[in-house]
Amino acid sequence: MGKFVIRTTEKGSRFVLKAGNGEVIAVSQMYASLDGCVNGVASVKNNAPEANVEDQTVEGFEKQPCPKFEVYVDKAGEFRFRLLAKNGQNIAASEGYTAKKSCLNGIESVRKNAVDSEVVQEEE
Repeated sequence: MGKFVIRTTEKGSRFVLKAGNGEVIAVSQMYASLDGCVNGVASVKNNAPEANVEDQTVEGFEKQPCPKFEVYVDKAGEFRFRLLAKNGQNIAASEGYTAKKSCLNGIESVRKNAVDSEVVQEEE
């Protein structure tokens, strides 16, 4: 089972979703408040299982309604995904992957790990 790790600094709070093996599979933006970050975790838990996948790496891709995972290629040529909530807000993003299949596996890992993951808070 995975876990959400919330870290708070003087700049704000952010979460990291880790798989059961400890690998980071998604990270959040910086939230101004701890409450905002906790709400972000809840949003990932609620949206990830039902989110569509919009593969923007395919020419003429079909736009999907939110919630959705957007798969895209970054400036470095790596595959990434971001999870958008029902309201279109970006709530989590991935690291860069060299292979699209690995990126898609990352999405499945978020779906699998997000729902039942414990939430741990760490102070820096």
